[in-house]
Amino acid sequence: MSDIIQLLPDAVANQIAAGEVVQRPSSAVKELMENAIDAGADRIQLIVRNAGKSLIQVIDNGHGMSITDARLCFERHATSKIRKAEDLFAIRTMGFRGEAMASIAAIAHVELKTRRPEDELGTVIQIEGSRVVDQSPEAVPVGTCIAVKNLFYNVPARRNFLKSNAVEMRHIIDEFQRMALAHPDLFFSLHNEGNELFHLVPGALKQRIIHLFGNNYNQKLVPVEEETTILTVNGFVGKPEFAKKTRGEQFFFVNKRFVKDPYLHHAIMNAYEDILPADTYPLYVLFIEIDPSKIDINVHPTKTEIKYEDERAIYAILRSAVKRSLGRYNIAPSLDFDQETSFGNFITPKPLDEIQVPTITFNPNFNPFDTDEVSSGSPGVSRAGQYSSTLERKADIPKNWDTLYQITEQEQVEQLHLTPKGNEEDQFGEFAESRKQFFQIHNRYIVSQIHSGFILIDQQAAHERILFEQYVDQLDRHKGTSQQSLFPVTVDLNAADFALMSELLPDLQTLGFQLRPFGKTTYIIDGIPADLGNNVNETAVIEKLLEDVKNNKSELKISKRENLAKSLARSAALKAGTALGNDEMAEIIDKLFACQSPNTSIHGKPTLVTFTLQELLEKFNKL
Repeated sequence: MSDIIQLLPDAVANQIAAGEVVQRPSSAVKELMENAIDAGADRIQLIVRNAGKSLIQVIDNGHGMSITDARLCFERHATSKIRKAEDLFAIRTMGFRGEAMASIAAIAHVELKTRRPEDELGTVIQIEGSRVVDQSPEAVPVGTCIAVKNLFYNVPARRNFLKSNAVEMRHIIDEFQRMALAHPDLFFSLHNEGNELFHLVPGALKQRIIHLFGNNYNQKLVPVEEETTILTVNGFVGKPEFAKKTRGEQFFFVNKRFVKDPYLHHAIMNAYEDILPADTYPLYVLFIEIDPSKIDINVHPTKTEIKYEDERAIYAILRSAVKRSLGRYNIAPSLDFDQETSFGNFITPKPLDEIQVPTITFNPNFNPFDTDEVSSGSPGVSRAGQYSSTLERKADIPKNWDTLYQITEQEQVEQLHLTPKGNEEDQFGEFAESRKQFFQIHNRYIVSQIHSGFILIDQQAAHERILFEQYVDQLDRHKGTSQQSLFPVTVDLNAADFALMSELLPDLQTLGFQLRPFGKTTYIIDGIPADLGNNVNETAVIEKLLEDVKNNKSELKISKRENLAKSLARSAALKAGTALGNDEMAEIIDKLFACQSPNTSIHGKPTLVTFTLQELLEKFNKL
């Protein structure tokens, strides 16, 4: 029997390694930008086309490479960062494994242009699928320019698994933002399809955060700074009131390397205990400087996970540093980006001579045993009469209890049968609703009499169900109603949300939104769905829609359109505490029972509860 174990060809081995290192276009962006930073560049440009599928180009002004290094950098396990095993525990560079360039060259068409400052001519190398097609000297600028074209051209299965351009572009923006945050002292720019999305000049970390996420982040940041013998922590955390329901603005950097660490994230959340709204995540950009010998970064192919020598100590230091900063600094925003909040921002207390001593007034003629005299001292008016007149003055409050008394006093009530849509045999088909006799309980629930008792309807849940099915129908028929805004409103988004908005734009326009792009990351709102009403904050509605889409994108059972319909229904629905007239309650009940699923809210909870006369008799022990 012949031998069956053979060595893999280098091209095949590199393609296998590429499956771990280069998972999507953003992975290649990460590796190329890390190499540019390690090369000592202070100016890095990223150019992307077709969400990185057609072109990923990184241009830097770093040290460049010699002819030999330019050829050798595409060999597997070729690196300038380490020489012996001990170097693995003293690494402060981004790349060191020597697999990135070989992996990228195995699955794409790569063109490398590089020149060192001391060389008169540079080197140009073209590689296709690990095979060198051409190498020649050429006059090129100092530094390195790498163009990766037709990513996954020879691995069609991997290319077919890539998401839409909007999704892949969001991943690229995420990687770009991480690099830019880790190195605020460097210049970064990002061009997509010929448009410049980011132009980040060197500056302080606070400036970099504001340039990446928007000017409104200036008032959201609280500085964190702590120095111990174990590590140093510095950066910014967000104020609790600006926390979001979605992740995505949480950044940990260990020795300027972005890492994902649930354990350290738990330390931050613990610091926000009792001051953070439920199910929300705060913004934080935190840098941890620690001795490289105390950590191990060689535990994951993408180098986003790290092992620590003393995790508990790091947890305690991080938690206490964030907690102290939240309680130490003022919450007033600063106009100067470089100026931190300080004691000078506190409100100046009033002088002592302006403080008024509280006084107490009382009625000396008040007699609690005199039933004919009211507390205000007005003679001739009984307490019951005053109470009745007070109720009459509140004309805007429906007299629901009067309606209840009328129901109990009437012997016969004019009734109208309501049958749910599509199922005449449903249990509600036998219910006889009274169109004229509805009333509210605490402006939250609608009570309606039926043959066998009464039903209790959650008005907000019912209205959400009505609007949800209405919006789904509009999306299916591509027809929605819109109302023009008197004055157009602009909404400024970060780059990731702007890319998401571009993906959702056709469906939003179908729902009734009139939106148009304006500038790099801004949209103008000319109109909104008619169901949202007049007194609505258009910017808040758009931001809430984007947050809901990001929050539910991991739920595979929910489609993008259903997600939008649910979010818009929650925004447009009547809220608990809204007083309704009799006609409005009748309309809600009619539309609810015309829905396909009247019994269930969009959250999977009941919209109504039925109480029978049998149950009432049992409650009063009359059986």
